[in-house]
Amino acid sequence: MPLFRRKSSVTTPLDGVDAVLADLDGVVYKGAGAIPFAVESLNAAAETMRIGYITNNASRTDASVAEHLTSLGLRAEPHDVVTSPQAAVRLLAGLVEPGATVLVVGGEGLTSEVVKAGFVPTDSALDDPAAVIQGFAPEVGWTQLAEASFALHTGIPWVATNNDWTIPVARGIAPGNGTLVSAVHIAVGRLPVVAGKPEVAIFEEATTRFGATNPIFIGDRLDTDILGANRAGITSVHVLTGIDKAKQLLAADADSRPRYILEDLRQLHEPYPETVFSRDGSTATVGKSTVSLRGNDVVIVTPGDDELDLLRAACATIWNSGRAIYGLEVPPSLYS
Repeated sequence: MPLFRRKSSVTTPLDGVDAVLADLDGVVYKGAGAIPFAVESLNAAAETMRIGYITNNASRTDASVAEHLTSLGLRAEPHDVVTSPQAAVRLLAGLVEPGATVLVVGGEGLTSEVVKAGFVPTDSALDDPAAVIQGFAPEVGWTQLAEASFALHTGIPWVATNNDWTIPVARGIAPGNGTLVSAVHIAVGRLPVVAGKPEVAIFEEATTRFGATNPIFIGDRLDTDILGANRAGITSVHVLTGIDKAKQLLAADADSRPRYILEDLRQLHEPYPETVFSRDGSTATVGKSTVSLRGNDVVIVTPGDDELDLLRAACATIWNSGRAIYGLEVPPSLYS
C-alpha cells in the first residue's frame, strides 16, 4: 500500500521550544519521590530554556513545592511554580470586593494565596462570607464541605481550584478535588467556576509569567493536562508515568489528544519518530510498527521492536479514522 509522510524531518519534542511547562504529580514525582529520569531530563532542558511547573494541587504553597523540587535535585524557585490557588484567587478578585471575607475549604496552599490577595479567610458560614473558594487538602472532610454548603445556599459565588477526579500518590490512585467539589455540588445544586486545568487561565498565567512564545506542556492526564494545553494553544506532551495509560490514549477524543507520546522524560531529548500514513489514511507506521484499520478491526500489521512506537501507530490510526473507539475492535495487546 503506498505511503506518504506527514512531515519531512525528524526532530525532538524540544526543538524550537522556549519553555517547558510541566505538571507535577505523575510527571515529576509520585508522592515524595521523583519519577525515574524526570529530574535529569528537566535539568538538561533547563540548560537552554525556561522550566515552569503547573499544578492543580491546592494543598501546598508555591514555596513548599519549590522546596520539594529542589530536594529532588531540580533547580526551582517559588516563582517557577504556578498553582491552581493562584489562578483561583485571580478569578475570585473579579467576583467579590477587595478585602471581602471568603470561606476557604482547603489547606495552606489555598489559604496563603487568599491572604496574599488581601481577602479575609474564614472556615465558618456563620461569618457571612462573600464567596466560597475550594481546593484539595488531605484534611478536608465532612465538616468543611458542610460549611461550604451552608454558605453557598445563600447564592454567593463559588470558585474551585480544580476539578481533578483523582490524584496519583505513592500508594496508588486517590480521590482528588473533583470528588469533594462533586459532594458540595450535589448538596447545593450548582457548579463552581473552576480555575485550574483544563481551564485556560492557569496556562495563560504561566506563559505570561515565563515570557514564553512557543512552550510545550507535559502532563499525565488527558482530561486536565492535555485538554487544557490544547485549549490554550500549547503543544501537548503526554508521558505514561502517571494516571492515563495506553487504553485512555487509544480512546482519547479529538480535544484530548497529545502531539507527543512519551514513555518517560528522557524522550524529550530523543528524535521523535515520524508518522507515515497510507494514501487512504487507514494505516499508520511509526518506526518499525504498522497498524491498520480494516472495517471495524484495528489490526497490528507489524508489531516492530518498540512497544511505544506500536502504541503511537495505533493511536494515529484510530485518531485519523474519525471513528469512536467503542465502535472498533482493538487488540488487548495494544493496551494491556
